[in-house]
Amino acid sequence: MHGRVQYPETIEPLVQFIEQTPPAEILDRTLDKLRAGVAPQTMLTASALAVVRSADLPPGHHGGPLHPLAGLHAITNLVGRLEGEDRFLPVLQHVALSNKHINDPVTSPYSLLDFAPLDVSGADESRADDLAADGSGEVVTSRGVEANKEAFLKACGRGESNKADHIFLWLWDHVPAIEAFDLLLSVALPKNTLDDHYFLFPGYLWRGLETLGTEHLKVLFRPAVRYVARFPTQRLVPEVDALIEEHGLLTRILRQRSGDDETAKIGEIGEAIRGCKVYTEIPALLAKALADGLSLEGAGEALSIGAAGLFLRSLTGNPMDVHLHTSANLRRYLIRLDGLSMKNKLLALLLWHTGPEVKSTQYRMEATIQPDLDAVAALPARSQEELLEAITQSIYNQPPTDWSKVSNLGMMRAVPEVKATVNLAQQYVDLRYDPQVLIRRLAEIVCHDNFTEMHAFKHHQAVIEEFHNTREPWRWMHLVCGCQAAAVSYGKNMTVYEDALELLHAA
Repeated sequence: MHGRVQYPETIEPLVQFIEQTPPAEILDRTLDKLRAGVAPQTMLTASALAVVRSADLPPGHHGGPLHPLAGLHAITNLVGRLEGEDRFLPVLQHVALSNKHINDPVTSPYSLLDFAPLDVSGADESRADDLAADGSGEVVTSRGVEANKEAFLKACGRGESNKADHIFLWLWDHVPAIEAFDLLLSVALPKNTLDDHYFLFPGYLWRGLETLGTEHLKVLFRPAVRYVARFPTQRLVPEVDALIEEHGLLTRILRQRSGDDETAKIGEIGEAIRGCKVYTEIPALLAKALADGLSLEGAGEALSIGAAGLFLRSLTGNPMDVHLHTSANLRRYLIRLDGLSMKNKLLALLLWHTGPEVKSTQYRMEATIQPDLDAVAALPARSQEELLEAITQSIYNQPPTDWSKVSNLGMMRAVPEVKATVNLAQQYVDLRYDPQVLIRRLAEIVCHDNFTEMHAFKHHQAVIEEFHNTREPWRWMHLVCGCQAAAVSYGKNMTVYEDALELLHAA
């Protein structure tokens, strides 16, 4: 019989600690280990390995390993921005979430089993003209690689997630990692129309492993592969394929890198998306701009500007409804990624609007561009310190949620007080006060959250990246978005933070 996956002795005991520690003890015992010298990245790696091995994927996208793995990129970067023992707070949040799912009857008990990779090719390796070395000394036929790729895609088409898992383990061993990742995205991107997380899960996991390292790549990607492969349904978006064909985007040489010469066009497209009322118009804007010579990077930046503007227009009160921004951030990263196919880069750009959690915001938006600049102009003058404190207090003093009146989280509307936070944040950026001071404050605030299963952390990281990677004058919008998201998510559930804070202060 197959046994459960085993990890190297250098980390196995720490993984078992996270798996076996009762939830009531996980925070204080994890803090003890961090204080004793366990590096935050080592603890995060163990947390990820534990939730992969001992928590199953649920029918939906909440629970199990999905959000702990997708949140690794944001958490590892946040740890680096905090100082002292505050650095432990994001790690404690991650470990607590993994431990929660390991002990949740929806996703446990579960054991990820170890099995040999599956080679379905049966290729004739005696043909010298068909041979290719994979770097390990093993000789593999190029026909064998193509046969296994085809078998993987067929398994995905049938919803055979277990078989897809077997085959993909073989692919990791026989093709460059970026080639395997590109193949996975070729399935994940079209499935974005079913759920934004088909795309977000593998994409953000790839980014997380850039920071944590790729030693455990094969096992950490197993739930992502199974998730992408499950369910045979794969909606096509013929209008996007038609745009690619109409403009010859796969048959012409597209400019990759952006430059100062594109600023006006990027701003024009970004503002058009920002004011858009019908999201299906967005891919046509981007496709035509690419055909007219706009670079892929420039199109990604325009999408980022538009996504930030639409996020500010959004009336949602659901703190997990941040995919307008996080999805644009991830797509922008992918179009810069060397080794990704042009088809997937184009789909990353042109399918942004199709995710259900993105598309749903179209029906709960302010009709006009936000924030209300007249309301911002009417605010009293404040110094940087005074305004930072006003923003902070406006977030901390958001009205508590009456959960007895919430029957559908996705239908929650933001309370009017969120606008007060947004207006203050707009005043801060209009005055060009120090952005790093505001970023540090938002970093402290996001550590409170354990309601959103890492969504708040991912949005915080996206805001920072987009601020640094977007040109003037639009970059500042992203910081305002960060304040809006903080006002929406703050106070929904902060029990992990409150318990951790008590432990930190008890020392």
